[in-house]
Amino acid sequence: MSLITIIAFILILGSAVVLHEFGHFIVAKLFKIRVETFSVGFGPRLFGKKWGHTDYRVSAIPLGGYVKLGGDESNAPIEGASAEDIPPDEMFNLRPRWQRISVALAGPIMNILTALAIPAAMAMLHHEVPEYLDKPALVKAIEPNSPAEDAGLQPGDLILKVDGRTDPQWRDLEDTIAVNPDQDLPLTFKRDGETKQVTLRVRSRAFDQEKIGYAGLKANDERITVRDVTAGEPADKAGLKPGDNIVAVNGTRVEQSEFGQIEIINTIRQSIDKPLTLTVRRGDSSVDIQATPRMNDGELRLGFTQTITGREMINRRLSLFAALRYSVDENIRIIQLTRTALAQVFVGKRSARTTLTGPVGIAQIVGQAAQEGPSQVFRLTALLSLNLGIFNLLPIPVLDGGLIFMLFLESLLGFFGLPLSLRIKERMMQVGLVMLMLLMGFVIFNDISKSWLRSSPAPIEQPANR
Repeated sequence: MSLITIIAFILILGSAVVLHEFGHFIVAKLFKIRVETFSVGFGPRLFGKKWGHTDYRVSAIPLGGYVKLGGDESNAPIEGASAEDIPPDEMFNLRPRWQRISVALAGPIMNILTALAIPAAMAMLHHEVPEYLDKPALVKAIEPNSPAEDAGLQPGDLILKVDGRTDPQWRDLEDTIAVNPDQDLPLTFKRDGETKQVTLRVRSRAFDQEKIGYAGLKANDERITVRDVTAGEPADKAGLKPGDNIVAVNGTRVEQSEFGQIEIINTIRQSIDKPLTLTVRRGDSSVDIQATPRMNDGELRLGFTQTITGREMINRRLSLFAALRYSVDENIRIIQLTRTALAQVFVGKRSARTTLTGPVGIAQIVGQAAQEGPSQVFRLTALLSLNLGIFNLLPIPVLDGGLIFMLFLESLLGFFGLPLSLRIKERMMQVGLVMLMLLMGFVIFNDISKSWLRSSPAPIEQPANR
């Protein structure tokens, strides 16, 4: 793992956690609850300053942070129980339930607000998306030997219904296919004024060591096109030219999409000291280009850049209102896709191993985002912040949602004159901690088994200069 990846991982995950804790901090301060510690990082205190009753510190382990509230000993394992006498009116555990619930909610809400603010700000500065996404799902092209071709779909078909969703736009269709790998999707379409129904058997393919669905339906006649060829590099010497459309590598056809670009890069990186053949379409003819990759900046390259042509893009800045609406829609879409994937895990349609990602997997994704540029880093920060906020709302003791659950349970039992004793609360916290540790152990082992114990090379990130 490179130094850049480690730094990016610390900054992205750390900022999401610190913002979460700042939410707790600011609401506690508003209610005049004693805040004993606001720590950026965990472990031994490195430096800081105490203002009033609060120790603002930077700690040794830079993976997030925490807030220690007066009267709340949930962080006692981190920094020990407080020995300082605290006035009862400043103690968190003696405040009304609605105030404690508000403090608990503030952390996840801060994460969700961050997840909304980042895409909105980016859309106001630069908003570039494929033009077809918000249009009806009218098929313009079909990938050869694809599930769509096997199902009998043709260019010109208008998708009317997919998996129960009526009148889908292209974004809806692509999302539905992506989260249903190796599944049968009922699909209704219109051809020449006649409504027909088929079952689309979605295939799966690997992307960032995860499985996503593939059908081969295209909204445009997209092509992988050579953008630039570096003079003197193997591709240039072999005769590759800007404008060539790459259709196959070593005789195997590549999909005309970003995934096809990744396949090309994978093949180049695996061609150590052996030539490979790129089949390109040049005008009305087909040409085979044979070249041997050579090491450049620590990677095997042929010396060309590739892009997707035939796809119209929308490139404009959005107004504040439009940007906020876009951000809300995108976050709702992410939540819906996540909910669908998790539901498939519980009903046995999807493996937890290919669905859940832990810190090792996140670090790998962060490293890829860092290489792709600042915009991808900000998008990933928003995504992680959203997931952190939602995860912390789960009713698992030791999480914010668990505290909220116990407060509601305490209120409900109190309605019937029954107490929720400290002993029961401690047992619930212990069970929650065990559940969390088991989950963390599973996802960490899962990450390692997918990345370090795999015999085949991991898929490569977004296309770059080859």
